[in-house]
Amino acid sequence: MTGIRLQAPAPGWAIDADVVVVGSGVAGLTAALRCTAAGLRTVVVTKARLDDGSTRWAQGGIAAALGEGDTPEQHLDDTLVAGAGLCDEEAVRTLVTEGPDAVRRLIATGARFDTDEAGTIELTREGGHHRRRIAHAGGDATGAEISRALVDAVRERAVRFIENALVLDLLTDAGGRTAGVTLHVMGEGQHDGVGAVHAPAVVLATGGMGQVFSATTNPAVSTGDGVALALRAGAEVSDLEFVQFHPTVLFLGPDAEGQQPLVSEAVRGEGAHLVDASGVRFMVGQHELAELAPRDIVAKGIMRRMREQGARHMYLDARHFGADMWESRFPTILAACRAHGIDPVTDPIPVAPAAHYASGGVRTDLHGRTTVPGLYACGEVACTGVHGANRLASNSLLEGLVFAERIADDIAASPARSGDPVPHPAPRVLPLLDPAARSRIQHVMTHGAGVLRSAASLAEAAEALDAVHAEALNDGPDGHKAAEPGVESWETTNLLCVARVLVAAARRREETRGCHWREDRPDRDDTAWRRHLVVRLAPDRTLDVRATDTQDFPPTDADAPREP
Repeated sequence: MTGIRLQAPAPGWAIDADVVVVGSGVAGLTAALRCTAAGLRTVVVTKARLDDGSTRWAQGGIAAALGEGDTPEQHLDDTLVAGAGLCDEEAVRTLVTEGPDAVRRLIATGARFDTDEAGTIELTREGGHHRRRIAHAGGDATGAEISRALVDAVRERAVRFIENALVLDLLTDAGGRTAGVTLHVMGEGQHDGVGAVHAPAVVLATGGMGQVFSATTNPAVSTGDGVALALRAGAEVSDLEFVQFHPTVLFLGPDAEGQQPLVSEAVRGEGAHLVDASGVRFMVGQHELAELAPRDIVAKGIMRRMREQGARHMYLDARHFGADMWESRFPTILAACRAHGIDPVTDPIPVAPAAHYASGGVRTDLHGRTTVPGLYACGEVACTGVHGANRLASNSLLEGLVFAERIADDIAASPARSGDPVPHPAPRVLPLLDPAARSRIQHVMTHGAGVLRSAASLAEAAEALDAVHAEALNDGPDGHKAAEPGVESWETTNLLCVARVLVAAARRREETRGCHWREDRPDRDDTAWRRHLVVRLAPDRTLDVRATDTQDFPPTDADAPREP
């Protein structure tokens, strides 16, 4: 334990549970439903409404070997290739073998996927997949349908939940084992202000951290809260340098900030072409799959062409689809484009890469256990080893499903009982950042640690982030008081925490691999760097960054056999 805590009032209320799940996307709600079915008193804590996380924004679909002729082994091969030598093969094998049945259980829960006239699930292709294995719903509204089905099931089964609640810190007992979380509930409700949920098992399913960059596909709630909490609790995080930038995000101008509209990879899967302003298909010849190469390769291809031509964006041309296909297969994307004055039926779509997905996160084993006993993680907040250096398209929803089920089964099989939460001796209160620092952090990260990175850009980013950090530690710049506790200051403080870790890891990894592109180190170096970077937050708030001995993760502390 680091002893570091966010500056916050003492909890004014508390409730008891067997499990508290933080987050309400596919991973969180799947874990909650399965824990509830096992008879565990389960509480879901979510930052906004139950359906407001990243899952609802997922367009393309969920990958699984469901089609005729497809096999888990083929799915495994595609995943390993995309992961650029850093996938944990055992974790990937778990994903692809358990995935098809997990999808079928999701369907049994109520999710309705698109089917043909015979009732067979329709499957499409996306980047990095050699077969059609992406199940979708509502054409391009897969996440929304999965979220709807899971939220309906949570309500139907009377799972207790607390909405509009920002998680703050982990509670532990006298032995250092997980004993719950503190949280702040915004607005009116049964519980308001800072409180606590006491539970011997905590499941982090808080999603990503895309808001650390100026432009992202992530919703506003994706501020890295779970990773920051885990770091303060003493957990290890890994592979945070591998941020996937989605190649085709609707370009809204050079100054656009916040959540940007995504143009799903499935559009390319159905035959759309990437072209420059002259109509040249620049990805042809760069990779055997051209526009359907893994995302890191396509993002780099777009960035290179932009740099060569001095352009701010490229184009995605799907005019040959025709109006009927656009309206039936991609109604969400069609509406988003038209809302911004672009009609894909008659015009190419301006696109550019934007921050999309964190392949790294809180390090876990195959049962979702972190290095802190009683603390689990699943979904985008976790690093299971499945994604390696670059996530294969549409593996994220599947990972959330499979590993959430494994976590619930582990908790149910060996129910732990922690003691009462105790205050950490002499807690080190983390000074809070002024919310105005948020845009400063995002600007630094976008320009220094975005798609294109170098030793110089990362050094500048580290220096700028250290300055923000020092100002907070010195009780604010120019003698001004540090920010008061509140949602915006807590979020900004979390963003700085994850930004510092990301930059520290990116500086250490002196090679180009997957979605980590170092201009000054353009080659992949398996001899020196086919290994993971693991980061801990030290009690003095410095970062301890170390490389693993091999591409395999060392065991987590929680891997040890449980006491009966």
